[in-house]
Amino acid sequence: MPIRPPRATIPAYVGPASKRPAIDVIVNAGSGAGHSADTQQRIADAFRARGSEARIFLAGNGSQLVALAQRAAGSDAELVVAGGGDGTINAVAAAIIGGGKTLGILPFGTMNHFARDLNVPLDLDGAVGAIVAGHAATVDVGDVNGRIFLNNSSLGLYPRVIREREQQQRLGWGKWPAYARAALAVMRRYPFLDVRLSADGTETTLRTPFVFVGNNEYEMERIDAGGRACLDKGELSVYATRGTGRLGLVRLALRTLLGGLRHDKDFLAFTTTAMWVGTRRTLVRVALDGEVVDMQPPLHYRVRPGALRVLTPVSDGAR
Repeated sequence: MPIRPPRATIPAYVGPASKRPAIDVIVNAGSGAGHSADTQQRIADAFRARGSEARIFLAGNGSQLVALAQRAAGSDAELVVAGGGDGTINAVAAAIIGGGKTLGILPFGTMNHFARDLNVPLDLDGAVGAIVAGHAATVDVGDVNGRIFLNNSSLGLYPRVIREREQQQRLGWGKWPAYARAALAVMRRYPFLDVRLSADGTETTLRTPFVFVGNNEYEMERIDAGGRACLDKGELSVYATRGTGRLGLVRLALRTLLGGLRHDKDFLAFTTTAMWVGTRRTLVRVALDGEVVDMQPPLHYRVRPGALRVLTPVSDGAR
C-alpha cells in the first residue's frame, strides 16, 4: 500500500484542452540531467506524431511525484507513464499497482535498470513508440513489509553509500563525485550486519556486509553482470557473503567477471518465493530500487507474481 505523501502542489498538464486522453505521463524533473517545460512539450509532440494525445505532468519534487502518481491512479487514463529513473518508476508503479492500469516507461534516469531488462528503448522516440504500440506484459514485483521493488532491495553497504552520497550532494558535490566519496567513506568503516535469513524452512545466521534481494534472478557471472533474463518467473533471488573483508569483496568481484562466483565458499545464493530477515536492530536501512527507507525488522520479503502490467517493445513481454 503506498504511503500517503505530504500535501503537494500539483502542476497543470501540457496538452490540448479539447481532449481527455487515455494516457497520463508523469516526469521527474530531477531525473538524469534534469527536465523542463521544453521536455514536456517534446514528449507531447512525440506522442502526437504517433497519433496519440497525452497529459504531461512535471513533478518538481518527490512529494509532487507521489501525489501525481496517486491522482493518475484514480484518473480516466488507461496508461500511466513514468518518466525518470528506477526510483521514479517504482513510485508510479506503487501507486497504480492492483488498480487495473498499465505502466509505460520513459527511461530518463542514469542507469535505467528496469527499462533495460524490459528492452525498452532508451531514447525518447523509441520509448514512446513502444508505449503507443501497446504490447503489454505482466511482470513480478518484489515486496518487503508492504513496500514494492521492481529491481532489487538491499541491506548493508549499499543503503549506507546512498545515504552518505546524499549528504555529500548537500555539501555541493555532483552526483558521481559524491558517490565516489561516499563509497570510500563507507568502505573505510566497512560495517557488518548480523542477520538471520529464514526461507523454505531453513534458517541461516550471517555476519555480512550486505544482503541483496532481487526481483527474479540476476545474472551474476558474466561481463555485464547485474541484468535479468526473466521478470516473470515468480521468485526472489538472494545473495549475501559470509563475513568477508575488503579483500574478500575484491575477490568476489573478480569471480563475478571471470566465473566461479557461486562456488566461492564465502558467497551465498539461492532463490525463494518468500523470506524473513531478522536482526537485533530496531531500525534497518533498506534500499528499494535505489531509494533508501528505514524499516522495523523483521523484514518480510515476498514475490507478487504477475502483479504489474507494463508496456514493452515486443508482444511476448519481458525478455
